[in-house]
Amino acid sequence: MKQVLRLNSFFAGIGGFDLGLKRSGIEVSLHCEINPFCQSVLQRHWPETPLEKDITAIEPANLPEAEIWAGGFPCQDVSVARGWLGRDGLKGKRSGLFHAFLELIANRLPTVVLLENVTGLLSSHDGRDFEVIVKSLTDLGYGVAWRILNSRYFGAPQSRSRVFVCAWMGSVQRAVRVLYEDLASPPPANERAGFLRACKVTKSGAMVPEVGYCLAATSGRHTGTDWSRSYVSYADRVRRLTPGECEGLQGFPKAWTLPEPDFHAIEDLDSLRYAALGNAVSVPVVEWIGARVLREWTSRKARDVNGLSALMPFPTLNPKTMLKLGGGEVGTGKFKWTSGGCAFGTDCLLTTVSPAPNAPIASKLGDLIENGKIADKYFLSPNAAEGILRRVHSQGRTLFGPLEDALARLAESKYSQAADLNSPIVAEGRQLLFA
Repeated sequence: MKQVLRLNSFFAGIGGFDLGLKRSGIEVSLHCEINPFCQSVLQRHWPETPLEKDITAIEPANLPEAEIWAGGFPCQDVSVARGWLGRDGLKGKRSGLFHAFLELIANRLPTVVLLENVTGLLSSHDGRDFEVIVKSLTDLGYGVAWRILNSRYFGAPQSRSRVFVCAWMGSVQRAVRVLYEDLASPPPANERAGFLRACKVTKSGAMVPEVGYCLAATSGRHTGTDWSRSYVSYADRVRRLTPGECEGLQGFPKAWTLPEPDFHAIEDLDSLRYAALGNAVSVPVVEWIGARVLREWTSRKARDVNGLSALMPFPTLNPKTMLKLGGGEVGTGKFKWTSGGCAFGTDCLLTTVSPAPNAPIASKLGDLIENGKIADKYFLSPNAAEGILRRVHSQGRTLFGPLEDALARLAESKYSQAADLNSPIVAEGRQLLFA
């Protein structure tokens, strides 16, 4: 009888890991999630699955048996998006919850542990934070592999690079085979072109680039980084993506982020959906990983030779550099971990690897854009358009061509509607906008 693998999902959010692994044939045994809105979304889709609300309050003995544990622990304290605010790393209040997760892992020692986080984790505290994660897992007896993967090459048309970690108890070979294919995939060529090539939505006439920017937890707002936000452009109107379009961008079905009917939102429901989607794990990437976990679980290939020596001929791990975990090589200066590698014991192998699989899955943002009537609340005002252009130009950034044109026309409408087109205020506004 075929064994059904089980998942305990921590920092579950709206279920990106859960849905992706479920599509691979893995069943969810437990959710742990502290956010009330995300809890409601999880309960709507998995009403029978036990839900823990606080990872720091879990009794290890009460956790159900599961071969796989997964968690995209909070990224806020390691993300480079904090900019001038600095990064507290694994000492931070949120990202530091990794230590609570590690205590549970150490107590129960599941066979497979899957982690996901922002790529800023690789440079946080001059690389020391990622060394803590890798060494903590190898100290428990896990073989560890990591790799940066980008959602745009897995059927989710946004440039979303994240570092994925697979830890497999007792075998670095198995961990490597989950994240690495037998043949190395070539680095993608001309990645920027996807942000510039236009994709027209036939029915509505909307224009978007082929590839969207990384969906952020603040995607429902206009910020100082408007150049890296995905907008939908019309002849003289511009709008942000709807929550439904953002669901598609992350690989979720339409309306996935609607909570249970009795959920009482104390703030705007759209804002909750945007934030949850920006924090979510891309489903198609996890589905790819899940299929490889299942394949490796039943594989008869050599996989139980401890140590890295058996991996030396592995083609996707070339070229490579070796270092010793805990040997003082990390954290001296601006150390940043490479885009891929693996570790067992204190031995660690570093390599540079493509963020795409051997057979990338093509997708276009235009295929996700809604054709029906879009509520006015998603469209930008002339003032918002003017503000975006001012910020973008002051930063020396370049926008997607149709977006820039539509924003300019929208901002210009503010002045064409003015009562006195020759007034000093109108003239000054036009000069600032089109300088």
